[in-house]
Amino acid sequence: MSDTPESTQSAETITVDIPANPLGLNAGNGSITQVSPESYTVNLPDGVKQALDILAEFPTYLGQTYANNKRAVTIVGLILGIIVGVKLTLAILSAVNEIPLLAPTFELVGIGYASWFVYRYLLQASTRKELTDEIDSFKTEIFGNKNA
Repeated sequence: MSDTPESTQSAETITVDIPANPLGLNAGNGSITQVSPESYTVNLPDGVKQALDILAEFPTYLGQTYANNKRAVTIVGLILGIIVGVKLTLAILSAVNEIPLLAPTFELVGIGYASWFVYRYLLQASTRKELTDEIDSFKTEIFGNKNA
């Protein structure tokens, strides 16, 4: 096996007149052999040929695999998406936590909202009943009526 490509077609020879160079660098007329790129064959190693064959068939194989296992592929995709989403959320929270005075401000807002919620809904019996009714109506709206 040779490292140089072999020609599969006979090379076409075209003679072109090359004018004399004003600087005297050209000695006169010459000929140029024009060979098209399609006339070369490259001998590839067997491993490279097999890899190229596999890569050529990969889209078809991927489509068949998805068609046969739509549900499993969708579930794996959702799980990977959830993992990426959780990691992204944790990275954002970590970045926000590094900003001075922002984390304590969020803590104060949380304490304030929790205090308001306890005062508004949990201290008196009538407001606890109102909260229970709102939760029940929300559950009925989401899950439907149990008696039906």
